[in-house]
Amino acid sequence: MKDTKEFFNARDLAWTDAGGGITERILSQDPDDGTLTRLARWAPGTTSGDEVIRHGYVEEVYLLEGELTDLTLERTFGPGDYACRPRGMPHGPYTTAGGCVMLEIRYSAR
Repeated sequence: MKDTKEFFNARDLAWTDAGGGITERILSQDPDDGTLTRLARWAPGTTSGDEVIRHGYVEEVYLLEGELTDLTLERTFGPGDYACRPRGMPHGPYTTAGGCVMLEIRYSAR
């Protein structure tokens, strides 16, 4: 179960290295089941690799800043764009020329 948190300023959280050119601010998480809410910041030039991505969880993504290009769809998305992906849905790979920040929510589908 996620910890209970009342309003706090997320800008006070440090950006931590999530690997591959991505830093994150973990807003809340349940380490037991992988439920996670985070801000993910992709540095300019970051790519998710060459392969299509699939997760074992539901993923919601809302772009806050910058741009993100889906290399399979050959489309670029920007602030205000949103995705909700059921477990196992193929997506990506992605790249960003100028960087981006997104709100990402992960949870298991029951």
